[in-house]
Amino acid sequence: MRLNAHGPKSTTQQRGHSRSTNWSRVALAAGAVALVLLTFVSAAHADTTIVALAKSVDEVLTNIRNWIMGILALLATVFLSIGGARWIMGGNDPGEVEKAKSAFRSAGWGYGLAALAPLVVEILKGIVGA
Repeated sequence: MRLNAHGPKSTTQQRGHSRSTNWSRVALAAGAVALVLLTFVSAAHADTTIVALAKSVDEVLTNIRNWIMGILALLATVFLSIGGARWIMGGNDPGEVEKAKSAFRSAGWGYGLAALAPLVVEILKGIVGA
């Protein structure tokens, strides 16, 4: 128990304040993630192309590239959000901070692979001859 100007303050009261602060940070992070995801969904919906109606192999491979890039970017954003939430909630816990760093590295790999998707499609075009 700790004494302050207003009387004794128990450690459970101290922890309760810390938990409410952490939950408000998580709610803020979740709201930001929801806003980003809604932006991606609305942008993806506007550019939706049906693969079955493609007129050439080139169009099919371009559609595949777009899907791969979208899925990888979405997964990387999820990992980035998870890492941010772990970083905020982890406080000074070294295990949680290390898990957050691992999630950040995974997000980096995901964004990197999404950036390389056009190269993979160009290689496929060369193999197919499109």
